[in-house]
Amino acid sequence: MLPPHPKRDFATRLIAWQKAHGRHTLPWQGGEDPYRIWLSEIMLQQTQVETVLPYYTRFLSRFPDIEALAGATEEEVMAHWSGLGYYSRARNLHKAARRVVSEHDARFPEQFDAILALPGIGRSTAAAIAVFAFGHRRAILDGNVKRVLARVYGIDGWPGNKDVENRLWQLAESLLPVADIRAYTQGLMDLGATRCTRNKPGCVDCPFSDDCLANIQGRQKDLPGARPKKALPEKTTAMLILKHGDAVLLEKRPAPGIWGGLWSLPEYPLDIDPARAVAGMGYGVGAVEKCAPSRHAFTHFRLNIQPWLVNVDRPTFAAEPGCIWLALDDIDSAALPTPVRRILSSLRVL
Repeated sequence: MLPPHPKRDFATRLIAWQKAHGRHTLPWQGGEDPYRIWLSEIMLQQTQVETVLPYYTRFLSRFPDIEALAGATEEEVMAHWSGLGYYSRARNLHKAARRVVSEHDARFPEQFDAILALPGIGRSTAAAIAVFAFGHRRAILDGNVKRVLARVYGIDGWPGNKDVENRLWQLAESLLPVADIRAYTQGLMDLGATRCTRNKPGCVDCPFSDDCLANIQGRQKDLPGARPKKALPEKTTAMLILKHGDAVLLEKRPAPGIWGGLWSLPEYPLDIDPARAVAGMGYGVGAVEKCAPSRHAFTHFRLNIQPWLVNVDRPTFAAEPGCIWLALDDIDSAALPTPVRRILSSLRVL
């Protein structure tokens, strides 16, 4: 016979566990500033806390409030986000800050629907902001929460499936406590991040170990259900590194799109003749070198990059609109995609 269903006292047990064992020292905790909470929630989308921490600190030092963020250029914002990935988050963050300034007198909106209407904010993120900043009683359902609920309550199927997601939303809303909503919500996040992890969950230290259906049935690896397997398509491109002295030529990527708003290397088909292409741009061509290939995985495809280093002897430093010459010493602070930064970093050790 299975132990009693944990639904009745789920919130009570979770809140007690969070207060005793949860995380309490993260830099966005301990206050109710909606700007800091909003920033942390956006950065934490699909990104682990350890990765976010240094970016969060640097971003706040440059953009300490909504008005500072709204008043910045997109290039400044992208430069401070560079390396964190999923760059549409930064563009939407910037757009939302400007909307808060123009439509809400620089005060972050308190009503859930108004929060949800801001660019880049979905249902779960809006709920988390409403809970932590304003104490609203709202359910969240990020990746960690989906995993906890699917395991404790034995909910089969991939959470990306709409029917499964709807079941999880209904369950999440039914479990909300009347009081201590902040501790409860933080507890869900903490439990998923530190105990009910994707691999090697710490079931011994979980407050629901005795009646978690996944633990009882030994199905931790099966729940939640995995995304249906699909081979990732492969894409290939050539990137030209036009170099003169200590500077390289970069082009600004259009938004929206992959790496939109970032500075990148000029791209061409893989069968490009680098010398001819560069000569066609009006430069004198010096030595041409085929560099080591690079590979980068996106969520929906893999990109194979063949870089070509082309030394030019007649650079146009008054570059065309949308282009810049960047010194290699400045690449760490520039708004560059991670694989481009990696390619250019290798030049500094040559």
